[in-house]
Amino acid sequence: MSLLVLMNVSLFALLVATAIAVTRLRALYEATMLTALAGLLSASLFVSLDALDVAITEAAVGTGISTVLFLVALALTRSREAVTPRRKLWSGAAVALLLGATLVYASQDLPSFAEPDTPVQTHPVTETYLQDSQKDVGIPNTVAAVLASYRGYDTLGELVVIFTAGVTVPLLLMRTRRRTDRDGHEERDEARANVMSEYRVLRVASKILIPFILIFACYVLFHGDYGPGGGFQAGVIFAAGFVLYGLVFGIRSVERVLPWPVMLALLPAGVLLYAGLGIVNMALGGSFLDYGTLVPDHPKEGQHLGILVIETGVGITVAAVLIAVFYSFANRGARR
Repeated sequence: MSLLVLMNVSLFALLVATAIAVTRLRALYEATMLTALAGLLSASLFVSLDALDVAITEAAVGTGISTVLFLVALALTRSREAVTPRRKLWSGAAVALLLGATLVYASQDLPSFAEPDTPVQTHPVTETYLQDSQKDVGIPNTVAAVLASYRGYDTLGELVVIFTAGVTVPLLLMRTRRRTDRDGHEERDEARANVMSEYRVLRVASKILIPFILIFACYVLFHGDYGPGGGFQAGVIFAAGFVLYGLVFGIRSVERVLPWPVMLALLPAGVLLYAGLGIVNMALGGSFLDYGTLVPDHPKEGQHLGILVIETGVGITVAAVLIAVFYSFANRGARR
């Protein structure tokens, strides 16, 4: 057994053990921490499988922002899971075992791991993406070429789904603020600020880290056509910087940096930028999302420019959606 296979098996075994431990816990805080660990193990597994784009996303979303949202949600509920009758536990376990057995049985028809003659490796479309993308699009990152150029329609649809979630979640969690509660909110915010002021190391370390987080997000965005990453990963990392600021300095402080009206205006901005580029392509005589029309004499340069524009749109909407969800949960907790 090679070292790489051994590492993959070890990471997967740790992931399974963590999942089992989560199911055994009744303390929700400890379960949340183990869930974050599972996300970190998944990111490590994706790195070992050379899926760096997915690894960045899993580390930022699965380990970072999802954990924060779980913790904020725990502030609105109990710290321990309610006791469930044993009869219901056994029925749920039976359903889970049946589903797991079905999946294991279905997996027998899958090709062996890392076999070179699997359909995904031998299908003609794979050769088209790997060989012709350099000639048609001209960027080193084939994944970016596929998602942003060949499958631009699909990526636009996915962005619309993210935008819909970003609008729906705040609406579901929104409550009308009462004018008489504002003084109480300000007192709680001031008390929290006094408590956090004692953690000077945490505050200073956060101020040092946040600029680097935002710079790294910009790097991932503007170099997504040359390396792993892109608009989605950049948006998640950018949002993580604001979430960290809100956790350390309070929700009111981060809202002064990025007010609700500005953030809500950014939600549709990315979608409009993405779809608007397609309309511009049509106005220039090309097809929808045909980036080559941006620079008619040098179509590859047009592809570069178009991919950068739509990746920026994806990053704006993703960052705005995650920040909006964080605002919604944090404000709901602050109004309790």
